Amino acid sequence: MDSTRRFFLALALALLPASALFAEATQVAAPDSTPSRPNLLFILSDDQRWDALGCVGDPALQTPHLDTLAARGRLFQNHFVTTPICSVSRASIFTGQYLRRHGMDDFKRSLPPERWAETYPLLLRAAGYHTGFVGKFGIGGRLAIKARAADYDFWRGLTGQGGEHFITPNDPTETHATARQGDQSLEFLRTAPAGRPFCLSISFMAPHARDGKPREFEPDRRDESLYRDVTFRRPATASDEFFSLLPTFVQTSEGRRRWTSRFATEDQFQATLRDYYRLVTGIDREVGRLVAELERLGQIENTIIIFTSDNGFSLGDRGLADKWLMYDESIRAPLIIVDPRAPAALRGVRVEAMSLNLDLAPTLLDYAGIPAPSAMQGRSLRPVLDSATAPADWRDEFFFEHHYAPEIIPPSEGVRTTRWAYLRWLAPNPELEELYDLAADPLQSRNLAADPTHQDVLARLRAARLAYTESLR
Repeated sequence: MDSTRRFFLALALALLPASALFAEATQVAAPDSTPSRPNLLFILSDDQRWDALGCVGDPALQTPHLDTLAARGRLFQNHFVTTPICSVSRASIFTGQYLRRHGMDDFKRSLPPERWAETYPLLLRAAGYHTGFVGKFGIGGRLAIKARAADYDFWRGLTGQGGEHFITPNDPTETHATARQGDQSLEFLRTAPAGRPFCLSISFMAPHARDGKPREFEPDRRDESLYRDVTFRRPATASDEFFSLLPTFVQTSEGRRRWTSRFATEDQFQATLRDYYRLVTGIDREVGRLVAELERLGQIENTIIIFTSDNGFSLGDRGLADKWLMYDESIRAPLIIVDPRAPAALRGVRVEAMSLNLDLAPTLLDYAGIPAPSAMQGRSLRPVLDSATAPADWRDEFFFEHHYAPEIIPPSEGVRTTRWAYLRWLAPNPELEELYDLAADPLQSRNLAADPTHQDVLARLRAARLAYTESLR
């Protein structure tokens, strides 16, 4: 039986009534039996925008394994990060906290011990989980990361961006970093002790660019021919018209500089996007290998799988590259959660409720039956996942902030609601404001900040931004 058929067979078993699964899981177990608490597989990609999935974006993009997870679990339509840059977002994922509270505002700073002690991997390990980390750690310097390695049972973490190259020069095997991290993840699964639940966190380096390299999005050699004959569409906002709407200090920022080497011409755009998508497909292949291994080990029916990214990415949108800004291409990220124990009626039902990267830590803890520390500002997504509709008290807004490298990335803060996007650019640039009605203008093309008919909304969101800056500390 091939791996795809085995995967579907295993998932079919998960359609048994939840009561039967619970009864079986809570029986006195032999040492090699499935543990009563679920395993947790947390997969993080790097700079993957929300629509870089075949089931969401361009149908030419090949992500069959992730598409299958979305069909068997829940795909979140409105998942956001509160600060779209690697180190800050990853700290928020670990801690369930806004930047305002965790304070990780650069790449060298490390979480203090008392805050690190309340992150999801340490709390899970303290509760008996076998924990592992593979790939780009993304927060703290080399010495801090070395110290963190002692806090996992299995550690294959990497400093900085995870390395200068996707394929190490002079490596005769030409093994791509994504495949290597897949191999290390399989090693964890194969060596995890029987009868003990595990939490494996995988942090792929892809599809983040190797900035400044001759080929910044170098794919696996096996994928070189992929998409060669495909002509991809430019994003709807990738035009001079949208670029002209940006403040001058944004037009001359780092995002524009990187655009000139990646998206300025049609040939550049097609070459960059093909490689970017090849990297995404490479991640998808490793996800397929992991699912097949969970099935082989008999663990697929007891493993919660979460797939997401640390932030979005501008593929030439608004004449820019990368992230950092409070536009949807930067702050919106994919999120798929698969609970094989969930009712069949909920599988494949997409989630419209607003979710945040802050929610991932409390969600992982909730699945393990561990209370989230009071310092966590996110919320478990279980109430959203366990129903076709969100609870009445579910959030309808969040606070945005970005302050890193103000000399090349314009600092900004704002409030994003289900209806409105309010953005305020901060010093050292002029403190300009932007206001968008997302219901009427989802591409954020008409700034209503000066419109007299929207001054009440503007005043409310101004006040909300200031209130958040104080209350989130």
